[in-house]
Amino acid sequence: MGTHPNIVLIGMPGSGKSTVGILLAERLGYAFMDTDITIQTVRGRKLQEIIDTEGTERFRMFEERAVLSLAVSAHVIATGGSVIYSEKAMRHLKTGGKICHLDADPACLLQRIDNMGHRGILIPPEYSFTDLHAERQPLYRKYADFTVGVDALNPNQVVGRILGILADRFKLG
Repeated sequence: MGTHPNIVLIGMPGSGKSTVGILLAERLGYAFMDTDITIQTVRGRKLQEIIDTEGTERFRMFEERAVLSLAVSAHVIATGGSVIYSEKAMRHLKTGGKICHLDADPACLLQRIDNMGHRGILIPPEYSFTDLHAERQPLYRKYADFTVGVDALNPNQVVGRILGILADRFKLG
């Protein structure tokens, strides 16, 4: 992994992965990357358009391909909330970094998400957002090296918690 492992942020939509990621990268002196933006750039369309026209399975394939193509170090990587469905992608992320799960209660997440229908969230038609949260939680826990609860914290406080854990547990930062 070297002396500058990536810090990978996983979690539900609305948990703050992109916002926290930018701030964390700045504090660490790392580059920032958002895999959702990578997918949009490569495909030339917004996430929701890709999901609507190509379908969930193809979107997951694009997501996995984007993650597997990463060959970087000293990056903070914000991932899409559904990346945890690909064991290959998660193994790849784990080999080059430490994985931080930004955990939030569904009610908190729903308050933060103001564009649910256009956000590019892979949510089966028969599922509620709470159902999706319940389904994904065990996968986030499975892959995370550590978890930070974000419900009552602002982005700078989340960054502070992450930096504290990186310094204490992993001697980073």
